[in-house]
Amino acid sequence: MAANNSRLFVIAFGGNAVDPTGKSSAEEMWENVRHACGCIVSLLREGYRLVLTHGNGPQVGRLLIRMERTRHIFPPMPMDICVADTQAAIGYMIQQSLRNKAGEAGLPCSIVTVVTQVEVDQSDPAFQNPTKPIGPFYTREEAQAVEKEQGWRMASDAKPDANRGYRRVVPSPRPVRIVEFRAIQGLVEAGVIVVTVGGGGIPVVRKGQSYVGVDAVIDKDYASALLASDLKADALIILTDVDQVFLDYGKPTQRPVARLTMDETRTHLADGQFPKGSMGPKIEAALQFLERDGEEVLITSMESLTEALRGETGTRILRG
Repeated sequence: MAANNSRLFVIAFGGNAVDPTGKSSAEEMWENVRHACGCIVSLLREGYRLVLTHGNGPQVGRLLIRMERTRHIFPPMPMDICVADTQAAIGYMIQQSLRNKAGEAGLPCSIVTVVTQVEVDQSDPAFQNPTKPIGPFYTREEAQAVEKEQGWRMASDAKPDANRGYRRVVPSPRPVRIVEFRAIQGLVEAGVIVVTVGGGGIPVVRKGQSYVGVDAVIDKDYASALLASDLKADALIILTDVDQVFLDYGKPTQRPVARLTMDETRTHLADGQFPKGSMGPKIEAALQFLERDGEEVLITSMESLTEALRGETGTRILRG
């Protein structure tokens, strides 16, 4: 990827980049965001145009635990409000940190967060089969009580180490439209760095000519791919906790992959190389972007972003 001032990148990084343990203090989260923005400043120095997206899983989890602890005093807020709250908080941290880091480097930086609604289809099968676990763990008895009191659907932890109890599960429908897209597009065209679709966006459904929030979560990589397609971005960059995508991950035959075509990627996905609980959604999001005329997806870690842009590491998935 040679530097070119006209190139637009949509960069998606996870909520774990802000709060890797789910228990970080405010200052620890600030330090994590400052570090991430320090990595991104190198792209500003090269003249790339940027749109930033982020996850919010740990942050929403913390919020849900707080609400659970105080639910006998204050009514719990629905998921759409929780996503909006965390979008604004993380966006503020990114805005301030990136602006400060850019200032230290002597670079201009105009940046704004758009608290973003993302439309989902009410007929999406995910609404009939909630599978996304959120919030704290409960005992069987607590889960039954909460299920009756709040009307939530509860499920036992499906992880191999299990016996951690029950968690609330909510639908995770696919994004179909970014409600504030025209505003985002206008800001990008004006040279502003936009932080948007945080946590996959605030999930809303259309009711006539209006929108209504729903209790669901949207995968931020799918929302980022949709945004990148709509913006006709030159590349979608998905940041994760590994420098490259691996085949046979966790096995003696594990090996990194530097470059994949769409057909190769589809084959590996069908063969089970990319499980749903880890790399699967990122790979599916990459294919979604490429299938909508995107040219390139880069998957790497935040730490290796600069090297990956130079072609020294990372995994590129190409449409051609």
